[in-house]
Amino acid sequence: MNRYEIEDTDDWLGSPTPLETCRHSLRVYENEVQELTLQLRQAREKIFKLVEMHTEAISQRDEAMANLRERSGESAKLRKQLYDLDISARGHQREAERLRGILDGLTPQTKTVI
Repeated sequence: MNRYEIEDTDDWLGSPTPLETCRHSLRVYENEVQELTLQLRQAREKIFKLVEMHTEAISQRDEAMANLRERSGESAKLRKQLYDLDISARGHQREAERLRGILDGLTPQTKTVI
């Protein structure tokens, strides 16, 4: 055996031939492509579900914002009514005090004897 042919193992017992090596590599690549195709399909399904969830979340957000705007308008109306009632109550209280003062001036003060 020539010393330069030491790396040539084609004729060794149990060593795969170049054709067998190519076939094995081909099967490995086919399996890898199938696995990657499966993972890609699963990733696409997950992305589709995420897009649906995002669309639903946007819809719920828009609905909540509309509800919030409506409640904010109602709150503003109630604050205005409360303000008006407070002003009215103060006016009525001043009027009641004025009338009480007039009434106190008309009735004589009772003197308490001790």
